[in-house]
Amino acid sequence: MRHIYACPLRWSDMDAFGHVNNVVFLRYLEEARIDFMFRLAPGDGSPSFSGGSVVARHEIDYVRPLVHRHEPVTVESWVTKISAASLTIAYEVKDDDQVYVRASTIVVPYDLEAQRPRRITADEKSYLQEYLDTPGVLVA
Repeated sequence: MRHIYACPLRWSDMDAFGHVNNVVFLRYLEEARIDFMFRLAPGDGSPSFSGGSVVARHEIDYVRPLVHRHEPVTVESWVTKISAASLTIAYEVKDDDQVYVRASTIVVPYDLEAQRPRRITADEKSYLQEYLDTPGVLVA
C-alpha cells in the first residue's frame, strides 16, 4: 500500500528557468512524510511519532523538470525498511503518466525530552508494516 498526498505547487516554487527548484522537492517530500507519519497520531489518541523524529539521510533522483501549474502533484510514499530505531521511506513525485522525482529518506524516531533517538514502538511498527513494499520482510 502507498500513502498518497496531493501537494499544491506554489508560484514561489519556481526557479529562474521556469520549473520547480530542486530544493523545493525536499519540501514536497517533507509535507508528504509528515502527512504519512502523523496519520497514526494524535487523532486516534496514540502518541506514535508525536514525540518527534529526525531525518538522518535523503537521497533524491531528479527524473524530469516539473513546471508550475494549478493542479497539485502527487507524492506517493511507502516504507522500504523498518529497523529497531529507524525507517526508510521511498517516494515518487508524479502525475498519472510521468515521474518527476524518485527519493528516499531515513527517519529516526527521536525523544525530544531526552534529546536522543528512540526505538520504534510496536504500534508504529504495525502501522508502518501496512506500507512496507515487501510484506513479511521486517528487520527487527
